[in-house]
Amino acid sequence: MDTRLKIKDILTKTRPVSFEFFPPRTAEGIPGVLETLHELKAYCPDFVSVTYGAGGSTRAFTEEITFEAKRTAAVEVMAHLTCVGQTKEEIHAVLERLEAEGVENVIALRGDPPRGSTEFVPVEGGFQHATDLLKHIKTNFKFGVAAACYPEGHTESVDLNADLKYVKMKVDNGADFLVTQLFYDNRFYYDFLERARAGGIDVPIIPGVLPVLSSAQVRRFTILSGSEIPPDLSKLLDKYADDDDSARDMGVEYASAQVRELWDSGAPGVHFYVLNRSYSVSRILDNLTIPGHHRQD
Repeated sequence: MDTRLKIKDILTKTRPVSFEFFPPRTAEGIPGVLETLHELKAYCPDFVSVTYGAGGSTRAFTEEITFEAKRTAAVEVMAHLTCVGQTKEEIHAVLERLEAEGVENVIALRGDPPRGSTEFVPVEGGFQHATDLLKHIKTNFKFGVAAACYPEGHTESVDLNADLKYVKMKVDNGADFLVTQLFYDNRFYYDFLERARAGGIDVPIIPGVLPVLSSAQVRRFTILSGSEIPPDLSKLLDKYADDDDSARDMGVEYASAQVRELWDSGAPGVHFYVLNRSYSVSRILDNLTIPGHHRQD
């Protein structure tokens, strides 16, 4: 596989399936992440992404996993880059390292405030917004660049219209495509897509899907992201609150139905938040009939 592709070019040829990984807390955890990546490579992902970790605290591991994925897995990688805890010069140096290693794609994010804080404050000499980071990348490099969007609105936005204006700014400043925050009701994705198109946002908008691994996990993640849990899913989460294995299997079936509907409705791809585990996503893809993404042993 050609691993020097811009994802925007992949999107002109196919509807991609992609996987998102996160760096471990310590270097000893890196082989485990790479092992999961190689397991899921059997499903022929069009690209994978590697997050920056909470508060950018594990960004060195992000780079290491990104580079190893390029070298050994022969799969296109989209590196995450945030404004958290770095000056413009430090971020520029990260971009130079990514460029030197042949990485072609990044996703430009502001990043979350530090734990315990409700407000994002950049370091002195840092970027304030994802749009500022995106401008810097597009001005100084030739990366393909993605940005994030929030079907139910960013937790800091005053309303959905204001949120959409920020998304439009990202696109106007060079975002090639968007990846959504997790959601469990496809209606939010369809409504966002309709509002985005009406607002002049014409780039591909790839839905992000997080399979349920446990009831507690989903409730925690949705509180952090501001995502709504539909009543039918909430009842199932209550039913399996003390049985993580059953919750995980329920999550496979729920996500399979969610992804099947998104795919059949013409979504431009699906981005799985895999949480460094292969079981759920492999089962979901086994359940579906997405061309080119059957297991290749």
